Amino acid sequence: MGFPGGSAYAMAKDIAEGYLLVTERTYNRLLPAELDQLSFEMDRALRDIRGDQPSLDDLAAIKLRNRKILRLTSAATMLRSYQLRRRPSGLDKSRG
Repeated sequence: MGFPGGSAYAMAKDIAEGYLLVTERTYNRLLPAELDQLSFEMDRALRDIRGDQPSLDDLAAIKLRNRKILRLTSAATMLRSYQLRRRPSGLDKSRG
């Protein structure tokens, strides 16, 4: 079906900016390979945001950066949880 925004990178940026609110239903439309790609792009976007350090005097920029990090972290956590539940149950047979 494809990513909202056109690509996984664009979707990760939209999540960070707050243009796209993510729920588990958002992930239902994506294929497992697309979910893996989105997870990679979310991690990449997080690294980019964390690498951009605003001045300690600029409180507005610090708040904006922290909101972006929070949005991406929560969306990535939700995605990983969704992927674990969607994984085939045949993988758990080795646990005994």
